[in-house]
Amino acid sequence: MRRAKFALPSMVTLMSIACGFGSIVISVDNALVGSAQDYRLAAILLVLAGVFDALDGFVARATNTASEFGMQLDSIADVMNFGCAPGLLLYCYGFVQLGVDHPTLLRAGGIASFFFVACGALRLARFNVSVGRTDPRYFVGMPITAGAACVASVVVAWPEPAAAPWHAILVVLLLFVVGTLMVSTVRFPSSKQKKSWGALVLLVVNLGLLAWLQASYFVLFFVVYIAFTLALNLAWKRGWKGIAPPVVYDDI
Repeated sequence: MRRAKFALPSMVTLMSIACGFGSIVISVDNALVGSAQDYRLAAILLVLAGVFDALDGFVARATNTASEFGMQLDSIADVMNFGCAPGLLLYCYGFVQLGVDHPTLLRAGGIASFFFVACGALRLARFNVSVGRTDPRYFVGMPITAGAACVASVVVAWPEPAAAPWHAILVVLLLFVVGTLMVSTVRFPSSKQKKSWGALVLLVVNLGLLAWLQASYFVLFFVVYIAFTLALNLAWKRGWKGIAPPVVYDDI
């Protein structure tokens, strides 16, 4: 029973990997077909992978079975689920069908997708070596899970694959911008902020927006999340102390 208990978090992580792998398979199978429904399903699987990714840590803490093996498995899963899977999803969604008539766009899409994957891997490596040396209230750079959710939210909101060059160019810009944010030193607020009534009100407002906007809500959420974070970091640089700035380590 003790050994089975230690296997529980890893099983949850494997469920996360299964969702990420399923998203990859659907994206590849759908690349030449272009079914909007299948692209949305691939994006939703990435969201589900994120749910399992959060649960494995919760299960490990609840059962007191956290281990170095589990942390390494989780990190490997994150590279595939939130780096490779969304990168491939956006490549198939934004460039494969257009690439028949616009081979330059296809190459640009491949470069942009790889850039996103590479930035995600670098972000995870930096996180792994800086555990315990950063302010837990803030992430250094956009978390890879948020980066994957950000690009996947576009597919959820507009699941029809790119049908015009301008659409593919926007996808290229999206991948480069989100990838750059992941490897930046911009401080993104984490869930370990001090709880307050204001946070509860904000949660209720977001639930109301989700019910109203549905699929489009996620795009709005990430636009506001990124804009607020950049504005907050700029305010800190100019000396504003209305929100306590993070403790900064010189080597991070």
